[in-house]
Amino acid sequence: MSRFSPTELRDALGSGLLSFPVTHTDAELNLDENGLRGHLQHLREFDATGLFAAGGTGEFFCLTPAEVERVVQISAEEVTEVPVVGPAGYGTGIAVEMAQAADRAGADGIFLLPPYLTEIDQEGLYAHVAKVCSTTELGVVVYHRANAKFHHSTVDRLVADFDNFIGFKDGIGDIDLMARLYATHGDRLVYVGGLPTAETYALPYLELGATTYSSAIYNFAPRWAGEFYQSVRNRDREDVYRRLREFVLPYLEIRNRRSGYAVSIVKAGLQAVGRPAGSVRPPLVDLTEAELADLTDLVKKVA
Repeated sequence: MSRFSPTELRDALGSGLLSFPVTHTDAELNLDENGLRGHLQHLREFDATGLFAAGGTGEFFCLTPAEVERVVQISAEEVTEVPVVGPAGYGTGIAVEMAQAADRAGADGIFLLPPYLTEIDQEGLYAHVAKVCSTTELGVVVYHRANAKFHHSTVDRLVADFDNFIGFKDGIGDIDLMARLYATHGDRLVYVGGLPTAETYALPYLELGATTYSSAIYNFAPRWAGEFYQSVRNRDREDVYRRLREFVLPYLEIRNRRSGYAVSIVKAGLQAVGRPAGSVRPPLVDLTEAELADLTDLVKKVA
């Protein structure tokens, strides 16, 4: 049974920085459970207010459903102070099964990722989210990204119809939609900044009601990530833009060299600080040795 009601989950997630841990692999690219447990124990020492297990940074799209459930179970066992949110995705039937599996594994909420491949009409997108919300008592956060492009009227319907629809993560950069949702629903939802390397957009998104965001950098520089978040919440523009200039923007230059590096660079960051998490799984690729050297020099500024 969840430790957080949907309302409690919403409030907890919106109160601080969100952790999206990587998923550890061994030399054969199998799930490294001991490595994952050690990483989660390390991150517990810092200040995140919610953990999203096996999310995008955790290579959800590279894991089997059984592995996803196991990662959620391990996360729920190791992290007891803050809510653990488990992922669901692919087709609607599979998403329902994954939501139920996350519940069994001890998750406190569901992160509903975009359906697989096909284009989606708003009516179908509503039905997809509605089915998941109606088959779990856990709070549900949706991911506005890729083919899951929500119209404000669809979000309005979901808010009206499901008390456990509690969160909206924007991975597209839809300023008009974010402003409209916050103006309409206020604190009824938690709004999560979800563009890759979310620190880049955290300050302007705060003005749109997004009090939190998903921090992949938190994996390898948790103290720096927490300090950056506090500067955002304090609206300390000088410190935010100094940190962007000194670390985030050069980090983005490495990240942008190949598709998929938004995840690969995080595992490389862990290698750079001496806490390796293994390689990414195909279809992702690891940074080159030269890129890892560049990143290691950069990470010394924040780790």
